[in-house]
Amino acid sequence: MNYKEIAQETLNTEGYTLLNAANLIDDALSEAVEIILKCEGKLIITGVGKSGLIGAKMAATFASTGTPSFFLHPTEALHGDLGMIDSKDVVIGISYSGESEELSSILPHIKRFGAPLIGMTRDENSSLGSFSDIVIKIVVEKEACPIDTAPTSSTTLTLALGDALAVCLMRARNFQKSDFASFHPGGALGKKLFVKVSNLMQRENLPIINEDTKLKDAILSISEGRLGTALIVNEEKQLVALLSDGDVRRALLSEEFSLDDAVLKYATKNPMSIDDADMLASDALVLIEEKKIQLLVVTDKEKRVEGVLHIHTLIEKGIS
Repeated sequence: MNYKEIAQETLNTEGYTLLNAANLIDDALSEAVEIILKCEGKLIITGVGKSGLIGAKMAATFASTGTPSFFLHPTEALHGDLGMIDSKDVVIGISYSGESEELSSILPHIKRFGAPLIGMTRDENSSLGSFSDIVIKIVVEKEACPIDTAPTSSTTLTLALGDALAVCLMRARNFQKSDFASFHPGGALGKKLFVKVSNLMQRENLPIINEDTKLKDAILSISEGRLGTALIVNEEKQLVALLSDGDVRRALLSEEFSLDDAVLKYATKNPMSIDDADMLASDALVLIEEKKIQLLVVTDKEKRVEGVLHIHTLIEKGIS
């Protein structure tokens, strides 16, 4: 049996269904978008079986893209959760046949509450279609399964139409990356747009030494500080230089090397630093990579050290 051909046939069948549906989009979808945009409550998605699973995903997509939404199972609705529906809400009911018993049972009650009902079904004359204010038709010539029965093409199309609604709403609301990140503060985009240097920088136990410190004592500070670097300040506590492990190794090559030398003789003077702890951590990472450094010193406007940000911290926290 050639499973590759079967997989290709499945994708081609579902792909054809999507492309065909794209050519059949009518005003119903636009009307549905306008109704949802005017909604003062929440967008409630309901359906059973495979339609319910698709509905739950749709609700999650809407909720994360600026449209307050949740999924309501029809059976739970019949046992008390109908109270979650209000006249200010909009309901999307999903049933390919339009005759799902559990869904059909709650349709009169949805209408009784006065909530607009958008039906997603193949048959506008079905129970769901008849109760709906707007019907988005699910037009499928053939399911992708070999017996043309298991929901495959139909569920794929329903999911895609849900995505189409969500994208239309995003465009209408001018939904931006920053808006998306506000709903996903723990995700990669949220970290990139919201995590600041101040949230990640080390403030305590910094290896800060005076500029007249001897090299041997500076090396001890580097070891104790566990940052691979010592921060050198002047009498006014202003940052003037850094001494790194690399600086020490290069110093060893000098014929005049002495552990009793002043640390400034071997340190990197006027090191890279920033005076804005509110800088985005992602921007700080770009700066670190551009300057090919591992440690970024954070100071106040008078160059007094406030903290340090290590590249390893950014990587561990998933900043990219």
